[in-house]
Amino acid sequence: MREIIEDMAEQLAGVPGVVGVTLGGSRARGEHTADSDWDLGVYYRGGALDLDALRALAGPGVEVAGPGAWGPWVNGGAWLRVDGVAVDWILRDVDRVERVWADCREGRYEVGVQAGHPLGFWSPCYPGEVACGQVLADPTGELTALRAAIGYPEPLREALIAASWEAGFLLDAAAKGAGRADTLYVSLCVSRAFGILVQALHAHARRWCLNEKGALATAGHLPAAPADFARRVRTLLAAPGGSADDLAATVARAQALARETIAALAP
Repeated sequence: MREIIEDMAEQLAGVPGVVGVTLGGSRARGEHTADSDWDLGVYYRGGALDLDALRALAGPGVEVAGPGAWGPWVNGGAWLRVDGVAVDWILRDVDRVERVWADCREGRYEVGVQAGHPLGFWSPCYPGEVACGQVLADPTGELTALRAAIGYPEPLREALIAASWEAGFLLDAAAKGAGRADTLYVSLCVSRAFGILVQALHAHARRWCLNEKGALATAGHLPAAPADFARRVRTLLAAPGGSADDLAATVARAQALARETIAALAP
């Protein structure tokens, strides 16, 4: 299967407008199983991408979504099956990736609404994908050079750790929702609060957090994570409660864990 993927990457790199192709996800990290998808980052430049050539390469019956069709951050792509295995093409505008990388070096980032990302799409994912991926096809060497240049910027680390204040703010708001027995509001506040803290824990360890999948489990093993962090968060999210008293108890436990985590992140 690896040979098929590498051949596909070379063909993709020959499509007008495509700069290069990377392998991402669990396959790139060596954490995959036999059933894991093959995630291919298809890096293109601006308006030069030849969508008709991509569609011809994908074959009949495969929908290829152009830039912007899937939302503002996950630009587009296609879902294929090759020998019964899922292969995902994910479009990435290389100029935008480079702009985001420049922002990250200055400690600036965005969190955008994006389908498929319930805690939002965190812009550092763009350079993180390049840093953590494997370059499969790169005719001009541009992706290889970009990958070599990407380290974890200290200003970004400081900014993501500093942003952990919002976790406390959200949990204070959740306490008010608990008094109204508003389970949805409390659950959303608690989920987002710990999503922010998971990002901060990754940043503290200078580790790219690429999306929500598996992020809690990974965060639980990072140096600044409090004891049993992942288990405690799972317990909070699994059964927040339905009554005002139960929700208030959940929020109180969440606040205690958040304070412990923020203290561990402090210089």
